[in-house]
Amino acid sequence: MTLVSLNQTIEGIYRSHSRRVLATLIRLLGDFDRAEEALHDAFAAAAQQWTDETIPANPYAWLVSAGRFRAIDHIRRRTRFDAARSDIADSLYPEGEAMEIAENEEIEDDMLRLIFTCCHPLIPAEARMAMALREVCGLTTEEIAHAFLIPAPTVAQRIVRAKNRIRADHIPYEVPSKIELPERLAQVLHVIYLVFNEGYSASSGAAIVRADLAAEAIRLGRLLLQLLPESEVEGLLAIMLLQDSRRHARTDTSGDLVLLVDQDRALWDRGQIREGLALSDRAMAAESVGSYALQAAIAAEHARAVTADDTDWRQLVMLYDLLLIASPSPVIELNRAVAISMRDGPAAALSIVDGLLQEERMGRYHLTHAAKADFLRQLGRTDEARQSYHTALSLCQQAPEQAFLRRRLAELGEQTRH
Repeated sequence: MTLVSLNQTIEGIYRSHSRRVLATLIRLLGDFDRAEEALHDAFAAAAQQWTDETIPANPYAWLVSAGRFRAIDHIRRRTRFDAARSDIADSLYPEGEAMEIAENEEIEDDMLRLIFTCCHPLIPAEARMAMALREVCGLTTEEIAHAFLIPAPTVAQRIVRAKNRIRADHIPYEVPSKIELPERLAQVLHVIYLVFNEGYSASSGAAIVRADLAAEAIRLGRLLLQLLPESEVEGLLAIMLLQDSRRHARTDTSGDLVLLVDQDRALWDRGQIREGLALSDRAMAAESVGSYALQAAIAAEHARAVTADDTDWRQLVMLYDLLLIASPSPVIELNRAVAISMRDGPAAALSIVDGLLQEERMGRYHLTHAAKADFLRQLGRTDEARQSYHTALSLCQQAPEQAFLRRRLAELGEQTRH
């Protein structure tokens, strides 16, 4: 294995293991900043020590062990073996303890513990999501800012405040008791959904999908369903399975974006669809139907359609109407506008999007402008469509979506720079 291929292997392990390694280090070290430093030290050690022959069979365990060792070394060196600080180091790694990290249930729960910690009620509500996306997904402050359509410095300040609150109030790193679970559920469902969305449609970068994040969100959804078998948890897991079932059809062999109506449905994962439909049906049959159950029902309508022409757009508009009542959101209203365009034509949808663009946040959202451009294109208003496509392109940060928008502009007879 060449140095380049070894580095690529380590980068792949970082993408697939780093967030779980961090979650476990936070549990073991009891401090977010210390754990993040230990994570980087562990991967630096891997880059120095691993060869083709010595890449461990369980890199996760090796990295946790290496990170923990280095954290203890840092504590001891920084304090020059101050007696009190030395006790802290010893408590992190008692003499003679075997550092055998196994893939056991406790380790598997670390990501869920991390999410519950980030979503603790003592942390300000606006900081919880930013903190969770930073620590659970590993997103940069810029990526989080783009996802929430807010300035990056605001995100950074929220994360710092959240960490300070966790430290000052000694917020426990644990999954709450079953009595406490229901009142904490909404925030945790939201975080898992955001993790999945970043995996299903990355906010920036060269690829549409981050399969590692999508798979992790689905795993966490299954784990949460075991802890709390409620309809909204079923709904969330159903959404993730049904949307992830389309992953291999969402891009062509060149990596270019393929719209839902143009996808080869033979590539959809039928096993995930069957499981997702069963969960969706159970969620919709519950006494109280929430927003995740309704979103799952929307995904289920698309999954049931054998071809794009078989899609029941009337039913989808009705479900979006219910979803807007359950969970008012301009993004949901935008999705509803697309469904209305399929049911009633682009003119009816265009007026909805024009109204949404009056909101500052939606004006910064590239998909609002992309939807408007598409409606204008269908109406033959080519010059206006070009202008909206250009605006969408200027706001978009994901390479495949940028390429798609350029193709749309090319179809309208305009050359664009790559």
